[in-house]
Amino acid sequence: MPRLIWQKSSFSTGGEGNCVELAAAVSGRIHLRESDRPGDIATSTPTALAGLLHMLKDGSWGPGQDR
Repeated sequence: MPRLIWQKSSFSTGGEGNCVELAAAVSGRIHLRESDRPGDIATSTPTALAGLLHMLKDGSWGPGQDR
């Protein structure tokens, strides 16, 4: 895998806190990791990640929601 360039989320607090980081690959996939566990990487398509973020923002996904 080519070297990924990681970018911290704009919602990260900086300092010693845990941060979500994202990297875009040449393949078009999006890679996500938590700064305190850089070896654990989740991979998604931009469409799937956008769908998850929309569901989290509008409250349609979370505890107590039926699937």
